[in-house]
Amino acid sequence: MIYRFRVILDNDTEDDVFRDLEIREGDTMEDLHNVITQSFGFDGMEMASFYMSDDQWNQGEEIAMMDMSETGNEVKMMSTTILKDMVHEASTRLIYVYDFMNMWTFYVELGEIVEEAEGTDYPNLMFVHGQIPDQAPEKIFEAEEDEDEFNEFDDDLDLDDYDNLNFDENWN
Repeated sequence: MIYRFRVILDNDTEDDVFRDLEIREGDTMEDLHNVITQSFGFDGMEMASFYMSDDQWNQGEEIAMMDMSETGNEVKMMSTTILKDMVHEASTRLIYVYDFMNMWTFYVELGEIVEEAEGTDYPNLMFVHGQIPDQAPEKIFEAEEDEDEFNEFDDDLDLDDYDNLNFDENWN
């Protein structure tokens, strides 16, 4: 069987950037990584990971390119994890992060499972929409959005006013 995915760049701009691709269900997660990087014009040499995701795009279990875990912590590896073992009708979403320095983040969703078409080479890039920007989109985290709510340095203390800092200079 052939899996048809839509891979969407997590992009806060008005232009959508996505790729539709096909890959065999028996291919590895590393094969999916390779087709994604190639379809977006990356060289594929940076660290990357897939994360299982639920319907609200919450990040779950990691499927790593390289095992960077502590001894005893088992991590699924892209090179040995078969696509159909992780993605199927009941679990259709993945988050893909490429280049941990720049944090290119993509939403990967299984759209359809179809029969293999004779004469088609797989993996297959079916459709391209939008150009990837020169730099990864900046991530805005919830804490940054609500800066007025909490500021760890907003305590109204004048650090130059030693007499009113309320501490005992002879504490020991």
